[in-house]
Amino acid sequence: MKISSRLVPLLFPFFMSLVMAFIMTAFITWINTGSGDGYIGRWMYSFIFAWPLAMACIVLFANRIRMMIGKLTAQ
Repeated sequence: MKISSRLVPLLFPFFMSLVMAFIMTAFITWINTGSGDGYIGRWMYSFIFAWPLAMACIVLFANRIRMMIGKLTAQ
């Protein structure tokens, strides 16, 4: 079953924010607290808050950034 292409504007930020928040929170949690006891719990706690914020940022700023890049590059 394929998903309708009209959902791309929502699917892209969803998956991009998922991957970005997953990797960033893992790394920042490791840098700040190490990988000792409770690392996974601390990481998941950070991820729960970071993911919605990452998605909101992508939804709000992706088009503006694309426009800015369009102005900065020769086309």
